[in-house]
Amino acid sequence: MPIGIIINSFSIILGGILGGFLGHLLSEDFKKQITLIFGVCSMAMGIPSISQMANMPAVILTIILGTSLGLIFHFNEKINFAAALMQRPIAKFPQQELTLSHEEFMSTLVTIIVLFCASGTGIFGSLTEGMTGDHTILIAKSILDFFTAAIFACNIGYVVAVIAIPQFIVFFCLFLIAAVIFPLTTPSMILDFKACGGFLMLATGFRMIKVKMFPTADMIPAMLLVMPISWIWTTWIVPLLG
Repeated sequence: MPIGIIINSFSIILGGILGGFLGHLLSEDFKKQITLIFGVCSMAMGIPSISQMANMPAVILTIILGTSLGLIFHFNEKINFAAALMQRPIAKFPQQELTLSHEEFMSTLVTIIVLFCASGTGIFGSLTEGMTGDHTILIAKSILDFFTAAIFACNIGYVVAVIAIPQFIVFFCLFLIAAVIFPLTTPSMILDFKACGGFLMLATGFRMIKVKMFPTADMIPAMLLVMPISWIWTTWIVPLLG
């Protein structure tokens, strides 16, 4: 039973609904300042994972290759299109008057889709729960996601709650295939996988505080490449260098 995944999805739904309903009661300054705090939290979650990487060259190579693939195949545009589709079903629900421009709305939506659906913590937590039944990682993530969803919903409305649907699908698929993936991994591969997710979380944090709009959506393919590249590096490259 994917308890952690279910709790995580419900935390986003509840946070999104609460924020969309009560967002008009919060001042714009409060929303802006608290978003900065969530950006710092995102970066703080990513930094420890990055520091534990086992093979730095392999992770750096993965980030570059994965982001290049994302840019070549316009991964960001595909997520923008999917985000626009997610907005349509909730158009009939009453929402507060949004002050964001369309470009700001879509940029924020892409940021939180990556934050909720493609974080290293969430993906690793789903794999861990699928293999060992340990759901504590996802429950801890759910606490932050609840408040994050609520604050973002204050700015962009109820569409935040809908993100729980693709998040559940992604995490549940990882949960199902965990039994196949984990026996094939090594401790080094896991550490490099978490480090890759840490880079994604760090870039997401910079987007949230609007320091630099990193192409976080285009970085997602790196999460698929990091384990194979880590294994190749450890098995083939390191012996040659030694």
